Amino acid sequence: MSPPAEGFSGGSGLPDPPSDVGLLAPVWVGTAAESLTSDREVTEAMVRFESALLHTLAEHGMAPRLAFGPPDIDVRALAERAVDPGNPTMPLVDLLRHPAAGGIQAADTPGDPDRIHHGATSQDVVDSALMLVSTSVADRIAAELVDLARSLADLVAEHRSTPCVARTLTQQAMPTTLGFRVACWLDGVLDARESVRACLPLPLSLGGPVGTSAAYGSHGPAVAGTLARELGLAAPALSWHTNRAPVLRLAACLTEVGNACGRIAADLLLMSQTEIGEADDGSSGRSSAMAHKANPTRSVLVASAARQLPGLLATVASSGASGSERAPGAWHAEWQPLRTMLRLAGAAVERTTRTAEQMSFDTGAMRRNLGTLLTALDHDDAWAAEQTAHVGVWIDRVLARHGAVCPS
Repeated sequence: MSPPAEGFSGGSGLPDPPSDVGLLAPVWVGTAAESLTSDREVTEAMVRFESALLHTLAEHGMAPRLAFGPPDIDVRALAERAVDPGNPTMPLVDLLRHPAAGGIQAADTPGDPDRIHHGATSQDVVDSALMLVSTSVADRIAAELVDLARSLADLVAEHRSTPCVARTLTQQAMPTTLGFRVACWLDGVLDARESVRACLPLPLSLGGPVGTSAAYGSHGPAVAGTLARELGLAAPALSWHTNRAPVLRLAACLTEVGNACGRIAADLLLMSQTEIGEADDGSSGRSSAMAHKANPTRSVLVASAARQLPGLLATVASSGASGSERAPGAWHAEWQPLRTMLRLAGAAVERTTRTAEQMSFDTGAMRRNLGTLLTALDHDDAWAAEQTAHVGVWIDRVLARHGAVCPS
């Protein structure tokens, strides 16, 4: 048995350890995605994996029936102890194997606590834990996208024929309707929801040291299948230690979610400019220096999330070209970018959903701006109506798709 892990329940001994509480991340601070991806949640997901693995091994006659007591884990101390092995699995396993630290307890028969983590490797634990955390966030995003789509569909119906100016390359271009513009937002949201659902369920990792699950012999697929069912993950056909397609697909999906919300934010930012005055996103942020301003801060934050996600996607994608059976550095490079992407995408949807419920439009300003365009083109309202008479057929297609993707 491993020796006790000092500092796991009594703190690291360092004065005032650094803490990131979201001061520079107003886009996600206080959101569900932030809570669901905390260090504590990741640690608990790792413990959940180890507990479920032990139960699975018992089911297959490979370990005695043992059960975890609730381990008292100082997550900061765990993080500090993760530096030497390069990840937090080994110090966590040390803790779980030590009875005095609240780790293993015999449920039916005494047994060797070294059976904890049997057959798995550190990458299995971290990858599976991140998939569990990602599943929680993805489920939340999928539900929020349904709420967002419902609000947008209501706006499409309300403003189906509300005339406004279409803009290309920031300039007034041709007449359109507000309902058509919002239908375009809705179509992107529906794309994002379909992508999120297509990513689920995310896969379990149980390849063992070199991906062959050697400790389980020919029973490896059966063990993986049982464990996957217990954790609510998909059973992979083969180890994905160096096949990072599941993570890349998830990261790409999160970027698509950010783009769908970012498009809405971009339009609202332009429409809410003082000189245009067509929209109010409902946030009315204050200025520290100009009391007369009401900044569209919620749209600003969503736009910031959309701009950050592609760069993080590039980092995750660069980890995909991994060699051998376990890659040095590539796998490690995914963790923080992926978590940040979960937070950004989750926050973008949550804040955009609130915006869709609270934003308002000034149809008088829309008519005024359209009048400027018509004067420049030497046309009248009748001509504008003629140009938009057909958009209803496209709007109906999007609303029908909404009913199929998000059935009530």
